Amino acid sequence: MKPVSDTSIAFLGIGLMGKPMAQRLLAAGYSLTAWNRTYAKASVLAEQGASVAQTAVDAVQNSAAKVVITMLEDGNAVTAVIRDILPALQKGSIVIDMSSIQQAQAQDLHALLQQHDVHFIDAPVSGGVIGAEAGTLAIMAGADEQAYRQVEVLLGAMGKPLRVGGPGTGQLAKLCNQLIVGATINIVAEALLLAQAGGADPAAVRQALRGGFAESRILEVHGQRMLDRSFMPGGQVKSQAKDMENIQLAAQGAGVDLPITMLVTEVYRSLLPVHPHADHSAALLALEQRNPGKRLGDQADVLPG
Repeated sequence: MKPVSDTSIAFLGIGLMGKPMAQRLLAAGYSLTAWNRTYAKASVLAEQGASVAQTAVDAVQNSAAKVVITMLEDGNAVTAVIRDILPALQKGSIVIDMSSIQQAQAQDLHALLQQHDVHFIDAPVSGGVIGAEAGTLAIMAGADEQAYRQVEVLLGAMGKPLRVGGPGTGQLAKLCNQLIVGATINIVAEALLLAQAGGADPAAVRQALRGGFAESRILEVHGQRMLDRSFMPGGQVKSQAKDMENIQLAAQGAGVDLPITMLVTEVYRSLLPVHPHADHSAALLALEQRNPGKRLGDQADVLPG
């Protein structure tokens, strides 16, 4: 099959991540129709050349989309939207879900769409808003190889795609990513708070660590956010908490015990009632709650309203 490089796209879900991802596709010259439940969020793409639809069904039908991309809040939202657009999907078209959902939900959607001669690819991403804006997202695709080859170039407009296995394995790879991210954020918070409490300059400690084996993107980005006490969302607590719960489900399904995963899950569960929209580096706040009188730096917290 020829790669789908000039086919129109219906992009469903123009949120924090969806907007810059859609913008990358528009900048690459793709014809794109956008839809979001809040119409105003999608309409901002019109000035960049996107068509804007009132409903998800309209987005698929009006664009005669051969490729449909969903970037929605969770698996329930993805399932509801895909069931809604199902009658409008063309046979042989490709639905790419780039949301973070349960592996089992991705497998169920693959089975559903397969019955209607529609290909399904689960292609969750990592890299946050910064990566989406720069077009450097890590894209983990679970797909049949034939379907993947058709959209590999398209996915490349948003980041660095890699097929990791069949349908459903993209979500599994993303959960592995989120486990490492969530756990490392917590370790960075503990290291910086320990440095502060022990009398060292935590900013200098972070800089020193960046020259050794502890260097990581988490230490670079989230470590600085913690020092600045800036918790405006790149990724959000509610998203990380959802991912941690999905990791637990995947572990149960695979029959493995992940003790550190449980500890990290509890941290994000504790943050959900108070800071659901904060950046997931707000794990520092949960750590400080466990350590009364200990605080990283003296700046005021910057949190979403």
